Amino acid sequence: METEASQTGTTPRALKGVFAPGPEHWVGDGFFVKTVFWPQLDAHMLSPFLLLDHAARRHFDPSPWRRGVGEHPHRGFETVTFAYEGEVEHRDSAGGGGRIGRGDVQWMTAASGVVHEEKHSQKFSEDGGIFEMVQLWVNLPASKKMSEPRYQPLLDREFPRVNLGPAEARLVAGALHGQTGPAKTHTPITLFDLRFHEDGTTDFTLPAGWTTLVFPLEGDVAAGPAQEVIPPQHFGAFDREDDGAVQIHAKTDARVLVLAGEPLNEPVVAYGPFVMNTREEIVAAFKDYQSGRMGRLL
Repeated sequence: METEASQTGTTPRALKGVFAPGPEHWVGDGFFVKTVFWPQLDAHMLSPFLLLDHAARRHFDPSPWRRGVGEHPHRGFETVTFAYEGEVEHRDSAGGGGRIGRGDVQWMTAASGVVHEEKHSQKFSEDGGIFEMVQLWVNLPASKKMSEPRYQPLLDREFPRVNLGPAEARLVAGALHGQTGPAKTHTPITLFDLRFHEDGTTDFTLPAGWTTLVFPLEGDVAAGPAQEVIPPQHFGAFDREDDGAVQIHAKTDARVLVLAGEPLNEPVVAYGPFVMNTREEIVAAFKDYQSGRMGRLL
């Protein structure tokens, strides 16, 4: 099968580097994750993305309590949670909340500040089972950091499916091959995952100048014209200035998350649950949280 790059005669976009994740650790008692990337790694290279945690497939026994993460604050960015297996229930001080299950995505815009919790659903806690989640943090531009919080529950059936040769894309946000994902974003972002139904190479075009990151969740994956291997739970970053097609090579049943977005080109000051542009704004965020201005869960 001819790929898009071969049809147009363009050279595929160069892969800038492959990066290893951090060590596994617990977030609360419900999410055993590897942090794949984080703001201090290279905020300029990652922008507009900040952090990616992957809770790989893990079996949980039935539990008399709901595991997860209790009440905690956020300001200045968005959390995007992909439920690949299992169920999570969310509620926040701005009135957002709900349950997401297999294939669903939750997009929470913390913006000016929310307090929230994320826990295994009551049913999953009672039954137990396989659990796999990804949580992505997306930065907000300075002009939107103090905007109103927002919560978007996005169901698997809402995502357009895009045929990319040996792979099928599930489009969460932005545009791809004439389709548009349902998520509302504050900056230009295209976000989708791929599942390869056969061995092969797929490629697609994303805007030059955008950050483009590839994260294999599972399977044998390589990328770029040199077919550089990206092991599972590592990530590859493409050359931002290259305007060639993004090319991914993979074996059957490989799963890959693709993140692309327009860089913000603004200062990033991240501390704990807050991401702002200056140290003074971080100090203000802590004061606002401690004084109750971000609300409380009832």
